Amino acid sequence: MDCQPSAINKVYIWSNINQSCLLCDELTDNPYPLCEPCERELPWLDERCEICALPLAMTGLECGPCRRKAPAFARVEAPWHYGFPIDTLITRFKHNAQWPLGRMLAEGLARWLLQAFADGLPRPQRLLPVPMARQRLRKRGFNQAQMLGHWLAPLLQIRCDDRLLLRPYATRAQQELDAAARRQNLLSAFSLADKALVRGLHVAIVDDVMTTGATAQALALLLRRAGAVRVDVYCLARTAKPDERPSSGSG
Repeated sequence: MDCQPSAINKVYIWSNINQSCLLCDELTDNPYPLCEPCERELPWLDERCEICALPLAMTGLECGPCRRKAPAFARVEAPWHYGFPIDTLITRFKHNAQWPLGRMLAEGLARWLLQAFADGLPRPQRLLPVPMARQRLRKRGFNQAQMLGHWLAPLLQIRCDDRLLLRPYATRAQQELDAAARRQNLLSAFSLADKALVRGLHVAIVDDVMTTGATAQALALLLRRAGAVRVDVYCLARTAKPDERPSSGSG
């Protein structure tokens, strides 16, 4: 039995009439439940590494780790850094099943990506949500990355394939580990489905939060070795200092 909720049918449908902001409860004219003052106050990630989106002091730079050794993924796109209130909203979506908040965040990510595509970012051919081990999926009841992928797909007009990437083994939760342990934890954690075809494709991994980049790197390596020509990463938020302390991101 599939315990994954429908990302479309289980969340109420918003209209453009009498929208209330999910942060302050004030009415908004936006076609999504977020008023303009609250939207302006979100922790927008404008100054960041051009590759991994690590927050930096200036735009147009690459962080030290990316300069020393380019990751397997080409680019990370994240609208926000992992600060208040984004961190609280993601936690409520991820751990308290408050799906309307997840839907609102997914729409914000979609608007960010559509602008990036208009500015020249190459458009991928597939969205690939980060998979969740069956044991953890049964415990939580849903995969937040899968829900984000299915919300993004119609907004971006890009197919979401949630059966291509697999996580056959239940590893320790990434938020419990430091950067080195996260990388070790993910060795052989992922695989491709039988007859999965990614050769010649440009794909984008979808996740909620990027912390150290260990999950993205492991999946990008797997996909590149299978023949993907480019792997990008789309997530809601990027942590500022991934090696300082664990956070609620998956990796």
